[in-house]
Amino acid sequence: MTRTWGIFWSLYMLFFAVPFPMLLYYNIKSESTDIDYSSPWMALGILLASLILWGMLLWGYFHKWILSNFIAKRNFERLKENGIPRTAVILSAESDPKDPDTFELTLSFKNLVNTEITQKTSINDGKPEEHRFEVGKKIDILIDKDMASYPYFMFATSEAGIRKMIMTWTVLGWLALTALIIGYYVFSYELESNGMGWRFIGFYHPLFVCPIVMLGYRLFGKFISVFSGNVDESMIIKFKGIRTSAKLLSASQTGTYINEQPMVRFELEFMDEHYKKHKASIKKLVDLLDLNVTRQEAIEIFYLKENPQQIAFARDLDEISYA
Repeated sequence: MTRTWGIFWSLYMLFFAVPFPMLLYYNIKSESTDIDYSSPWMALGILLASLILWGMLLWGYFHKWILSNFIAKRNFERLKENGIPRTAVILSAESDPKDPDTFELTLSFKNLVNTEITQKTSINDGKPEEHRFEVGKKIDILIDKDMASYPYFMFATSEAGIRKMIMTWTVLGWLALTALIIGYYVFSYELESNGMGWRFIGFYHPLFVCPIVMLGYRLFGKFISVFSGNVDESMIIKFKGIRTSAKLLSASQTGTYINEQPMVRFELEFMDEHYKKHKASIKKLVDLLDLNVTRQEAIEIFYLKENPQQIAFARDLDEISYA
């Protein structure tokens, strides 16, 4: 259901990023009898800005869809050679109904500072006949001692590889998207130039509006991650942090709401492994059905040994799923 909603919202946002500005622009233009041309220098500036915006967008997709796979493969190989070994116990294992060889696992193991943690992850079992991923069994893993890049941990028996067919289709998809954008520039010029060059382009043209909206979505996602917790930062705290119980001094609303959920600032006090007292604050989006967390006397947290002010709620870290 979560995946279905993700697809729905992606398509919904895509509609308002691309088709909607185009429909609005061409409908207004078809009803207007006046042709509004920009000055040559203004048109050139808008054209250049649109090319830069589309270039940023295409580079982001290239990095996410294609380049990141090769970077991950390189990091897998590095981790296999230099990773810190740990033995994990399988607490739960659920197979995917659509793919019985894919398992959602909950593991228990010691992190880099020997704090016991639980971690959710998924794996595709290449040898299902060996029944390696059953509750209670142990499996060897490797952890990145520097927590510098994805993946932060891996199964010791995992092999890194890139599926050539999938990568080929991904590259072709990216090239098709690039061709569509170039084609739209050509189409717009042929349809609207009327011998006046690029002077038809303005700040309201889809060539300028569409990439701004798409990049706006990306910036908004990063903005949300600041409040909801960056996964990479949370993983660092989880794998390099020490678990302890913190006293809740106060909990107050910040006045910020996201999806009708209030942002709450928690003021906490705890003692580190050397019995030194620390005070730290953390902001968190709190579900309206979970407001009792603001009235607890103590909350389990993780803190970084080298920076005790950097903390995270243990319950949030336990729920992180990392493939």
